[in-house]
Amino acid sequence: MSERDDEEREFDLRWADGAAHKEPSARARMLAARWKENPPGPVPFRAEPEYRGPVVRRPWVSTVVVLGCVVAVILLLGYAGVGPY
Repeated sequence: MSERDDEEREFDLRWADGAAHKEPSARARMLAARWKENPPGPVPFRAEPEYRGPVVRRPWVSTVVVLGCVVAVILLLGYAGVGPY
């Protein structure tokens, strides 16, 4: 019976989560000490993106590039003599 009590006591997470005091991490202590003397200024959540002007996309350009590559590979394989024979 005492062995069962030890197991329950060892793995009782509710008891551990209900602890009154948690020590802050080393990084939290370091930042608290640094910010006590020199607090950080406000920082926006996301920076405003730089304006680059309107983006003009031509859908036919990518199609021509892909088809050109396919034709080049077919011709290269044809001249190399690679075939289903």
